[in-house]
Amino acid sequence: MELQPQRTRDSRVTHSKSWQPVRPEESTRLSDVRQQCHHAAQFAAAAGFSFLEPQPDDAQASLEWIPSLAGLFSQVVPAQTLFRIGLSPSDLSLVILTENDQPFAHYRLHGHTISDATAWIRSQISSLGADSSRYTLKRPYEIPTHAVAMDDDFDASDKIHFEELTRWFANGASTLTSFARPVHDASDVRCWPENFDIATRLQATPDRTIGVGLEPGDKYYDEPYFYINMSPQPAASQARSRPLWGRGSWHTRGWVGAVLPGTKLGAASAQAEQVREFIDSAVSACRGLAIQN
Repeated sequence: MELQPQRTRDSRVTHSKSWQPVRPEESTRLSDVRQQCHHAAQFAAAAGFSFLEPQPDDAQASLEWIPSLAGLFSQVVPAQTLFRIGLSPSDLSLVILTENDQPFAHYRLHGHTISDATAWIRSQISSLGADSSRYTLKRPYEIPTHAVAMDDDFDASDKIHFEELTRWFANGASTLTSFARPVHDASDVRCWPENFDIATRLQATPDRTIGVGLEPGDKYYDEPYFYINMSPQPAASQARSRPLWGRGSWHTRGWVGAVLPGTKLGAASAQAEQVREFIDSAVSACRGLAIQN
């Protein structure tokens, strides 16, 4: 029997009052700010790689969105004074938090290089009792290149688009948290610094998982997009047979999954509901595909 998307709350995505309206027409103009933020987020990921025990999928380097601070932060690092390193994308700043997530130090990256920022971080965490010589930006993956990787200065002068990207991350975090909270097998919502997506994962069957996330842009879509995918992947023909709502579509180039690009979002007042309908239908479709296979 063909399983259809459910207009019920099977996936329990709730309407989020915290949704911040975004401007679809600006979605394809965020490339440079996204790439700078992607490189800047590696300062936070480095806290996990430098000081925490390795975990499967390099989860020790994953980041958490803290709504009250509108930023992506590392896991807590043990030291004389516990600390976290994070990125505030709205003004392209590094933030160090201490116990109870209290802001301790703030560093605007604008006009500074990766080398400058690394030296600043080492001086700050040394004052908190950490061995600053252990702090390293070495990582087991590559990210898209940008001039800042050649030690050019960061440039946060495009304030409008940094703020727009921040709204996308805030919306992704709040939407995915609303989705994951009531799902008993959903993983924590985390940002993965390699691809820079924020996501959760759930177990559809004993041998199949479903990923639900927000990607701020990549080589497939040069704009933010919500996605739902499966592992192992279904056949493209099977996926295309499943209807999607919310103006979502099936992506089949390089990987198979449901996508909702930013440029397809509608009026500000309806965006949260549109995203909810897309996620509901796509998760339902993927559950059906998991059972089918």
